[in-house]
Amino acid sequence: MTEPVSNSLYHSQQFWEQLRSCNNISSYYISSLAVLLFNSDRQNRFSEPMPWIGTYIALASFFCILVMVADLLHGLRNRKLWFPCKYFTLNATSLTVIAVAMKLPMDLNNLMPGFVDQASKLVSMGFMCTMMANLLPSLATMDSNELVSNIIALGVLVITLVVNVCIQINTGVLFFHGNQFAHYLTNDPPESFLVDTHVTLHHFIATIYVGLLPMLLIIYTCSSLAILKSKQILETKYQAAHEKILKDQELQHELTAEKLQQHVKNYWIMAETGSPQFMTACSATTSASGVICALSTLLQILMMFPMVRELGAYGSDYKWSMVVIIMVQFVGIIVGTIAPLSRCFAALSFKLSVNWIWNHIKVSKVESYWTQKLYDWKQSSRIPSTFSSRKCKIAIYKLQILVLSICIGFQKTVVVACKMIAVIPIFFVICVMYCYRCWKWLKVMFSAPGIVLGQNPEQLGKDKDLSLYVLQLQDHMEFPERTLKRILNSVNRLIQNAEKKTPNNLMKLLEESRGFEGVGKFDSHHVPPLHSKEHLNCWSLTLVTLTAIAISLPNIKNDIVDCLLSSVSEGLAYVTLVEESLNATDENLSIQKAAKALWLEVEVYHKWLEYKLPKPDSQANTAGQILQWFSNTAKNIFTVMETVNIGNRNDNSICRSISANSMYRITETLLLSYHYDIIDPVNQEELFAQLSSMIADILVACLTNLPQVIAMKCHVSVIEKREASVHTAAQLLGETMKIINSLKDRQLPTLNPDELAYIEKWRAYLTHPLP
Repeated sequence: MTEPVSNSLYHSQQFWEQLRSCNNISSYYISSLAVLLFNSDRQNRFSEPMPWIGTYIALASFFCILVMVADLLHGLRNRKLWFPCKYFTLNATSLTVIAVAMKLPMDLNNLMPGFVDQASKLVSMGFMCTMMANLLPSLATMDSNELVSNIIALGVLVITLVVNVCIQINTGVLFFHGNQFAHYLTNDPPESFLVDTHVTLHHFIATIYVGLLPMLLIIYTCSSLAILKSKQILETKYQAAHEKILKDQELQHELTAEKLQQHVKNYWIMAETGSPQFMTACSATTSASGVICALSTLLQILMMFPMVRELGAYGSDYKWSMVVIIMVQFVGIIVGTIAPLSRCFAALSFKLSVNWIWNHIKVSKVESYWTQKLYDWKQSSRIPSTFSSRKCKIAIYKLQILVLSICIGFQKTVVVACKMIAVIPIFFVICVMYCYRCWKWLKVMFSAPGIVLGQNPEQLGKDKDLSLYVLQLQDHMEFPERTLKRILNSVNRLIQNAEKKTPNNLMKLLEESRGFEGVGKFDSHHVPPLHSKEHLNCWSLTLVTLTAIAISLPNIKNDIVDCLLSSVSEGLAYVTLVEESLNATDENLSIQKAAKALWLEVEVYHKWLEYKLPKPDSQANTAGQILQWFSNTAKNIFTVMETVNIGNRNDNSICRSISANSMYRITETLLLSYHYDIIDPVNQEELFAQLSSMIADILVACLTNLPQVIAMKCHVSVIEKREASVHTAAQLLGETMKIINSLKDRQLPTLNPDELAYIEKWRAYLTHPLP
């Protein structure tokens, strides 16, 4: 294979001819020089893709910055200045991206002769410190298996990174400058002094990072051990508070909007104060990681100041991409420092009280939850049965006890060290809080006498009651009143904002309902079944079927039809919540799935099972004819689905069969109950009005279950999902407050609370009411 022509010295024929013409140069030296030039030429060709690899590193770093910024925006939007990890979490994906971003310091043998080349490796290490400080609270969102696997994966990455940097420090690759030897040969003291200054600074910063990264890894491991036990403590306290709320709820006959607000607030406080991430953000290890992150940022700023004038000083194979990498990662360090520092100060201010500060400053005191997991492992240690020798069993058992005892002592040492580091931001927060209190004192002095700002006796009494639902790891610790108020303000603000999103179209439709008659009239027992095994009805499928019939009527104005579609669309969002929360049986799930697929056709495409539903041009289509067409078509589809697809039924055929059966029964019931004339063309408006009334009645009946759904949403058994679930409950309460208030005076059927969630129970009662 012919090599492509190169412009290098190796391929210069004139150079080799002149070299051979020299009699005093032996052929051995010429061949050696040829080998060197050939290797150099090949190396240059092999290094051509390196700038694009550098671009790939910059893109991976940029992705990490984006998700960190997303967490910042999420925290600011929800006014959580401890910035929970929602997007940037420790998992397989993030670890893979981080590993790509850390390629430069992992590189052991590529020369980095320029100042920018070497600085980029140090910036990458600083970026790693920043990302680790940002990721720390995400440990609390994992179960024990995820925690172990992710900590091991992170440990492998960090240890590999540190070992590789240590090797580079030892070999000198990290500090080698291409012009360093030339400066010494030319005896240029100023330039050589400048080079030595850079070498000393880079060596100093690299050595510090070699210490900081293992420290952060140790903090991760110690935090994980505390998280495992802390979750158990919080779970026990949560279940006790949950049982208390349930007993109080049993004494209440109905859940009004006001009672639901109080119910949501109780669980909101439990979820916020018992949040694993909040607990981790308030820990000493998080404060220590914030201080380490700030130190890393200061080192990077110190290094970047003299580097600004030398951004063109790169000489590695990565070429111009080194400038892109160093700028992107430096921006990531600056942006990424915000969350760890803010968590540090915000968490301290959340928990700041005289008792808490005193207990924290007493660094010799290590709370039990830090070491309890290790003590549990120590007490549960067993002599392995795989060894037959008694002496071996005893030796191994003693070794286990010794290792765990060392781990307990090491854990205590790390916690004490973190508390000592956390004293730095504590004193800063104390100064800020002291100035704030002085300002409030001056404000009260100059305000009107007898008025205490922000004090409402009634509200204070409620806050005191709500403080019973605060979850803390230590019972004797004082929980600051201002923190409780912030938590209450956040849920009140969420409910108020959600009230602005009240579904107005749905409200107008519900006002048309005067009772629940439509629930008992949409399906008659006198309609013969299509199959021996009848499908059950559900709220959503009935609503979708009735709406499909309504929008097919040709004599109804477009704006009226669009208004009905909008109302049903808004209502189905809440109907789906009711069904998913209260009707989660296998058979109901298949019906609900059919309703979702059918509603997509009806709302978006104006179709019913692929049949177009636009209004025809001819005015001869009467209400009776339209109902009869739906009935006949549905019967044919059901028959085909039940006979042709025997033994080969997929989800699509099941959904079509269920939808067709629902349409058949409803249209036959309408024809049977209302005696629509297939000749009279005037009764379309009447049919539309009756369909709208039925839809409104069914929606009202279904939405009477909203208080129960909201109450259920407040409680979730999985601790990591409670905060999001209560947030959904508060959002739902705000959106449906007016709906709940409008339905509170309705006289419900005398059914059990569990039966009110099923449309079949309603229909059976309304058809044959109990005496």
